[in-house]
Amino acid sequence: MSIVVVGLSHRTSPVELRERFAFAEPKIPDALKKLRANGLATEAVILSTCNRVELYIATSNEPTQAILDLKSFFAAVHAQPVPEGRELYSLHEPHSVHHLFKVACGLDSMVLGETEILGQLKKAYDLALQSGHTGARLNKAFQRAFNVAKQVRTDTNIQRGSISVASVAVELAEKIFSTLEGHEVMVIGAGDTSEKTARALLSRGAKSIVVANRSIERAEALAKDLGGRAVKFDDWSHEFEKVDIAISSTAAPHHILDCAKLEPLMKLRRNRPLLLIDIAVPRDIDPEVNHMDNVYLYNVDDLQSIANDYLGQRKEEIAKCEAIIEEKAKPLLQRDVLRVACCVNNSQETSQA
Repeated sequence: MSIVVVGLSHRTSPVELRERFAFAEPKIPDALKKLRANGLATEAVILSTCNRVELYIATSNEPTQAILDLKSFFAAVHAQPVPEGRELYSLHEPHSVHHLFKVACGLDSMVLGETEILGQLKKAYDLALQSGHTGARLNKAFQRAFNVAKQVRTDTNIQRGSISVASVAVELAEKIFSTLEGHEVMVIGAGDTSEKTARALLSRGAKSIVVANRSIERAEALAKDLGGRAVKFDDWSHEFEKVDIAISSTAAPHHILDCAKLEPLMKLRRNRPLLLIDIAVPRDIDPEVNHMDNVYLYNVDDLQSIANDYLGQRKEEIAKCEAIIEEKAKPLLQRDVLRVACCVNNSQETSQA
């Protein structure tokens, strides 16, 4: 009994194609039933997410024929032609088992090392299990995949470190202030990235949000959405006495904050630490303010560089993860190798007799 995988993912196909082959959850049990009733699989699990649609089966059929049959089923059940080229991929042992483990560990995800896919995989497996469509082979494979994902999360750094401007900003803020609780945040210019950064800071405990924007209507709308308050754009500097973190993202062609303007504001703040996140291009804040005491300035290039460093650290962990996967997959695969060898020996002995 070998494991075969056929599927589409963000790595091989656009969302326009993936959505045509996605399985609505209520229809999965029936599709699993058809797979087994048609003799295409002895056991089966269907994983369908926004980034991938995959059929995992255990079958005693010859792998090459099993893959052809599975592709035809995949297309027929959705009344679609079989995707051409490499969009629809297929794997058999040992690659199918390694692929399952990589998916569980987040190594095949759009965001390297993310953990959401593990929950989705567990849900897909549980649905097949409760419907009676798994057996000894897939049960052992999926349970081992979940254990491997846990070990990878524990023994490597693949899931640590920030990979977005917003999450890097949060991490910097927590390093400077230890905790975000009780700290007020100002958003100057209500752009998309500044909004995401503000939301990330709020989610980690920031006290409140003040929004200043040239369009007061936009400022009021965002402030309401974030549970904060809006101020007129020309009044933003009056808020600096209370603010600890400022995110600036205006369309100004010149600096809106420099040393001359910041020095009296810092005195009003009694020189409490101030984190300035300048994500505007051209920059809103004069780089020279970074030389002032208790002022920490980061522009968009600084944040992206930090994010890339973290991503680099994650990539360095891939080899460690793959070594764990290789080691943990061996017992699962060796059993089949030994079974085949025994069958061959028995057959030879029978022929000689």
